[in-house]
Amino acid sequence: MSQPVTITQTEIYKLRIPLKEPFITSLAKEDMVENVIVILRTSNGITGFGECSPYMPVNGESIDTCFIVGQYFANLLKGKDALQLEEHLAAMDKLIYANTSIKSAFDIALHDIIGQSKGIPLYKLYGGKNNKELVTDYTVSLDNAEKMAADAVKIKEAGYPAIKVKLGQSKKKDVERIRMIREAVGFDIPLRIDANQGWKLKEAIEILNALDAYGIELCEEPIAKWNYMRMRKVKKNSPIPIMADESCGDAHDAERLLKLKACDLFNIKVGKAGGVFNAYEIVKLADKAGMQMQVGAFMESRLGMTASAHLALCSDNITYCDFDTPLMFSEDMVSGGLSYHENGVMKVPDTAGLGATIEQSYLDKLEKVIV
Repeated sequence: MSQPVTITQTEIYKLRIPLKEPFITSLAKEDMVENVIVILRTSNGITGFGECSPYMPVNGESIDTCFIVGQYFANLLKGKDALQLEEHLAAMDKLIYANTSIKSAFDIALHDIIGQSKGIPLYKLYGGKNNKELVTDYTVSLDNAEKMAADAVKIKEAGYPAIKVKLGQSKKKDVERIRMIREAVGFDIPLRIDANQGWKLKEAIEILNALDAYGIELCEEPIAKWNYMRMRKVKKNSPIPIMADESCGDAHDAERLLKLKACDLFNIKVGKAGGVFNAYEIVKLADKAGMQMQVGAFMESRLGMTASAHLALCSDNITYCDFDTPLMFSEDMVSGGLSYHENGVMKVPDTAGLGATIEQSYLDKLEKVIV
């Protein structure tokens, strides 16, 4: 048996960084990143880094709730063996329901420690291989059609291989947005759309059929997540493949959606599932069903996004990545980690553990609590 790696101290930091420009969806407008950094220090000198990006409209958490609930978890884990991952995840679930965002930050930090203890990168903990090219799309925020078309042109000119477009208002407005974007960028670059639950059932079917002429690769979460029983009807009547996002939080959701045959693809997010471990449970279900997946994210920095990238290396059925948000930050404070290259290509470090950190000199400037 391996020697215990005792957690001696937890540090929780509030990270606030302005975005280069507002990020707008049918759910909310964001001008600033409000994330939480979790650092676990251990008796043998290994330090684990984690991050979450709470999003109130989706997971019901904020930077402040994560800061408070994180202190419950810090007290829960103090003096415990960091290598007992499943035991700690079960204890956090028993302590408080939901709160998947802050749970994911602790999960990532624990994975970081476990990977370092074993001397292997995080993806290898799940049998992954760093043998495929990860490529991110880039997102056009919800705005007037002219602005969205202009933004789409910039994305194409920057060399990204696919454009993701936020929709979710009305048939007239959304069809006009896509028409103008296609007119501006042509048909030689894939368009992916995301309604963020913005359409009613009948409306969704009408819009998806109206958009068929514009060569749409897929559509994320067309209707309200609580209306998952009707998603199969949307899928059946849509010429565009349907990807479950908000309705697919954890493995229980995924299993239900598979049984209902409600969608064509899953969008998996570490912060939505409650961590890498729970996210991988969804991957296993999708692999068994032969379903393709996307790994997405909220507004994590390159720190949290590195964990998502490790996950993306753990299945050949993960064919899409939506990792553009760190590129929207007005500053980058992460050392190591996921790196971005030309044409949306990304590379994952083969460093033991997560492979991403933040310098202490930067952290010292942030609001924090130490347990």
